[in-house]
Amino acid sequence: MLNWSEIDTVLLDMDGTLLDLHFDSYFWQHVIPTEHAKKQNISFEAAKADILKRYEAVHGQIQWYCLDYWHEQLGLPIMALKREIQDLISVREDVPEFLTALKDAGKELILLTNAHPDSLSLKVELADFAHYLDILISTHHYGVSKESQSLWQQVQADLGFDKQRTLFVDDSLSVLKAAEEFGIGHLLAVANPDSKQPVNVITDYLSITDYRTLLPIK
Repeated sequence: MLNWSEIDTVLLDMDGTLLDLHFDSYFWQHVIPTEHAKKQNISFEAAKADILKRYEAVHGQIQWYCLDYWHEQLGLPIMALKREIQDLISVREDVPEFLTALKDAGKELILLTNAHPDSLSLKVELADFAHYLDILISTHHYGVSKESQSLWQQVQADLGFDKQRTLFVDDSLSVLKAAEEFGIGHLLAVANPDSKQPVNVITDYLSITDYRTLLPIK
């Protein structure tokens, strides 16, 4: 498992890593196609096919995560629709004990999310997790996503962390691969980001389904 004596800084993704991904999965896979179908007066199936094609066109790019982009593309009130299902926003059950242990061990905790700043603000407002963190960063401030080496270069230059003594936790394998390429020394994948979906089989990286299996942290 992890050797905590070799880790000073912990970079944490948000959706699927600290928060249950079910909110986002339901929003983008059900709410948006439903509203798109209504607006375009087409079937849900046709709307979903169109939406998936649009998603794939910008997958992994900053636009994919940009609420302004989707508002312009679809003409839908994205944030208003998110608030309609905000009760689905929840912190993973294993997160509070894990983050408390990290703080008690003196680790620097940094949120690094591809989520749009408006989405980040909504989740900070409704989910109890931000007080554990030293810094909260949305990649939109840099104009590129975590899939880009440019993002990692800019964040490391700004924060000055030792990448060899940094742990990065995420549920996206493509993002973990980018972090590995940049040289982040310790990587951890979340195998169960969405509580309503089966556990993912991950072979490329150390993975967990419950952070508490990583305790104690010293």
